[in-house]
Amino acid sequence: MVPLWSFLIVAAALFCLGVYGVMARRNAVAILMGVELMLNASMINLVAFWRYVNPGEINGQVFAAFIFVVAAAEAAVGLALVIAIYRNRRTVDAEDINLLKW
Repeated sequence: MVPLWSFLIVAAALFCLGVYGVMARRNAVAILMGVELMLNASMINLVAFWRYVNPGEINGQVFAAFIFVVAAAEAAVGLALVIAIYRNRRTVDAEDINLLKW
């Protein structure tokens, strides 16, 4: 049986990669990928804690399904926004997108 700390280390590494992807990248699609990595890291944590704390109940699997739904909605809305901005500005660079500025 794999110990809990190994799942937590993998999730922490995945979350750190996601934070780095959000903070260091300028491309909007790469930023969305970083957010997806952070959501997957949180899902690994939820399922790992469910497995080791209370495997008799179904709470962890419900949380994982909820995160799948949120991640799918975030990807759909985020990519739709990126495509709409690209059509107007011809760039997906996050620093060049200043639609709310006068």
